[in-house]
Amino acid sequence: MSDADKKNEDKTVARNRQARHEFFILDSMEVGIVLSGTEIKSVREGRVNLKDGFARAENGELILYNVHISPYDKGTYYNKDPIRPRKLLAHKGQILKLNSQAREKGLTLIPLGMYLKEGRRAKIELALAKGKQQHDKRDAMAERDAEREINRNIRERNKREY
Repeated sequence: MSDADKKNEDKTVARNRQARHEFFILDSMEVGIVLSGTEIKSVREGRVNLKDGFARAENGELILYNVHISPYDKGTYYNKDPIRPRKLLAHKGQILKLNSQAREKGLTLIPLGMYLKEGRRAKIELALAKGKQQHDKRDAMAERDAEREINRNIRERNKREY
């Protein structure tokens, strides 16, 4: 792989692994994020936690809350607050659409992942999601266990045939 190909790859920096367990994902989209110089350096090192993050549309802008980007080790007074609100970059039409959908009962905007596009720009995968109830989580776990058991039985049957 050449150096140009490596630069064009998207590098996943952080995933919100618990989001798919806690929410039904209805729609997702890619948005940019405004970061300071020391924050982008921390992002490149993978020092990001999306677990408690959420976004909200305010005054025609998308704002991301509760995403922790650790302070850069070699930064000095340029380091920003690790959990400060950060502006997300999207087209006006997308913001209006997300805002109208998020106003519906029980819907929220959550970050699913953060990655570096073309090795340079930080992007967030933002999802419109509906919270799961406890019984929904149990149903999903039961489905996953049943699927795993079926696959295990198929593998064992294939081993016996050969």
